[in-house]
Amino acid sequence: MRKAYICPTKYVQGEDEILNLGYFVKTFGKRALLIGHLDDIARVKDKLDTTKERFNIEFIESGFSGECSRQEVARIKNIAKENQCDCTIGIGGGKAIDTAKCVAEGENIIIVPTIAATDAPTSHSAVLYTTDGAFDDYAYFKQSPSVVLVDTKVIANAPTRFLISGMGDALSTYFEARATSLSYSNVNAGLPCGTREGLCEGAKGTNAAFAFAKLCYETLLENGEKAIQASEANVVTQALENIVEANILLSGIGFESGGLAGAHAIHDGLTILEGTHKYFHGEKVAFGTIAQLVLENASTEELYEVLDFCMRIGLPVCLEDIGVNAISEEELMAVAKKACILEESIHSMPFPVTVEQVAAAITTADKIGKKYKEAYNS
Repeated sequence: MRKAYICPTKYVQGEDEILNLGYFVKTFGKRALLIGHLDDIARVKDKLDTTKERFNIEFIESGFSGECSRQEVARIKNIAKENQCDCTIGIGGGKAIDTAKCVAEGENIIIVPTIAATDAPTSHSAVLYTTDGAFDDYAYFKQSPSVVLVDTKVIANAPTRFLISGMGDALSTYFEARATSLSYSNVNAGLPCGTREGLCEGAKGTNAAFAFAKLCYETLLENGEKAIQASEANVVTQALENIVEANILLSGIGFESGGLAGAHAIHDGLTILEGTHKYFHGEKVAFGTIAQLVLENASTEELYEVLDFCMRIGLPVCLEDIGVNAISEEELMAVAKKACILEESIHSMPFPVTVEQVAAAITTADKIGKKYKEAYNS
């Protein structure tokens, strides 16, 4: 059996770690291309100036537009070439990070997240959009980032909703890795493979990745509420450090080397509903996780443990919590059909899944979530 474990070369996390950014730049050369939204760069400008002087390096700013599009990637690649940059730094949120990955094509890249809203910083993939912000395509690279540098003081000063959303994304990691493991499905390893009936004959997950996924869930349950209190006070505590590591590293390796399943596929289906568009990725994934647990008929104890966690930290438990106050039968079936397309991770569940089953799971999860929320708030 072929297995794969995918991870960044270096992961460094702590307070004021951006002050050490120059050290990692120097391992590649002296000149670094900086890709980030102007607001994100402004948030850490003092630290960037300090590390630049301390390590005698140069930052070449790209003037990032805010959209990870083919046109923007091509424009910034020209800047990198003209300035003979030795490495690429992606700083900020998901789109800046993904643009940096596309520009660097997996080589000599340093990722500096300023929020802990998803597990994207550690992965070897990116999402491309059109210049208007519509989904375009996925991009995969031959290796994961060279360095992931996480400054927890910066993350502690970001809006707490980002941290909570990251916990929603991380919440699915264990349950999706478990389903993938039970079904002996392939993981997103980005390895060469053949094609048989449209399915990729790639690699299976490793025990190490599954251990990361399990630890991710345990860390969320133990530290979630305490980390939120720290974030709201804009301070770094051990609980916050633990949650940042869970959101970015444990979840990142857990999903990429452990596999995705129902939760993310249901998330993808839900994105066709306009009401969900103002909600973050992790917020929708949290409801997708509840729907996956219903789909697989998980134990009542486990389902209620997840519901209780979501209520305690402020994650969605029903459709109205992600902007869907009403859903027609036609809309429900459209969501379920999108979740069940051949390429979707729903087929990593340890049993055959139909559109009707997914629609039923969403409806049931919504009713269970509403009832649980009413009881919790009474």
